[in-house]
Amino acid sequence: MSCELCDWLLCVRAQLHFQSLIQRLSHSVRFTHTHTHTHTHTHTHSLTVRELLMKMKELLLFLSCVLCVSADVLHEDVYITGCSDSDGEDMYGLDGEEKAYADFNKKEMIYPQPPFIDPFTYQEGVYELAVAEQQTCRQNLKVDMQAYKNPPLQRDAPSAVMIYSRDEVEFGEENTLICHVTGFYPAPVNVSWTKNGQKVTEGSSINVPYLNKDWTFTQISRLQFTPQQGDIYSCAVQHLALTEPLTKIYEVEASARSDPGVGPSVFCGVGLTLGLLGVAAGTFFLIKGNECS
Repeated sequence: MSCELCDWLLCVRAQLHFQSLIQRLSHSVRFTHTHTHTHTHTHTHSLTVRELLMKMKELLLFLSCVLCVSADVLHEDVYITGCSDSDGEDMYGLDGEEKAYADFNKKEMIYPQPPFIDPFTYQEGVYELAVAEQQTCRQNLKVDMQAYKNPPLQRDAPSAVMIYSRDEVEFGEENTLICHVTGFYPAPVNVSWTKNGQKVTEGSSINVPYLNKDWTFTQISRLQFTPQQGDIYSCAVQHLALTEPLTKIYEVEASARSDPGVGPSVFCGVGLTLGLLGVAAGTFFLIKGNECS
């Protein structure tokens, strides 16, 4: 796919999403496109958005990368930077997963990568770049707040909340509970955990907001836990569009195995016994049949 064609497609996409952008965007959208998986050639375009802010109150600025890809490219790389008066975000993602994000409290980049992949880091200076982006974002935020006189904020409550365990549950074995929240705007959400009705904070974490293709957000909260039969966990989600927390319950299943080796052994023994009984019965009827003939 040529650069010119990709640029044209980006313009068409921007026009098709004009109504959505009126409600979602604040200052500018940065489009990035990649030509091939092995060789990357990137162009950045800034689309200034004026007169698009009609319904925003607590203005947030978000710049996002939208990939235009040819048929042989199956991956989507995303960069998001955003800010409010009191908070900020700078995140890199790939195919819906976080690759890295700036932790402005720890003053460093965080790489939340699973242990089964080879670790990687970005070049030196990426955190300093994130800090500079935040300064620019807040300057733009101040200008827009003055220009649009605190317009009302569009609010969308989470469209789905799910709670599940990362691995198969086994009594006494450490595991992770996941509370997956998606479809909300603006970011972020607040997630709190309970165990048997008591609030739990130790072992809990939450990722930075991830931008969906429909301009809403997704966040995932995790809780490290050791399941015991009868335990009941919950995650409660709070958001500007909710009048009360949205709560999901997780009950440790009674069928969870305290000894992983017992189940397969029992099934194997029962199967072997039934098989031997079948062979014996078949032999008996075969002998009887021969005697009758």
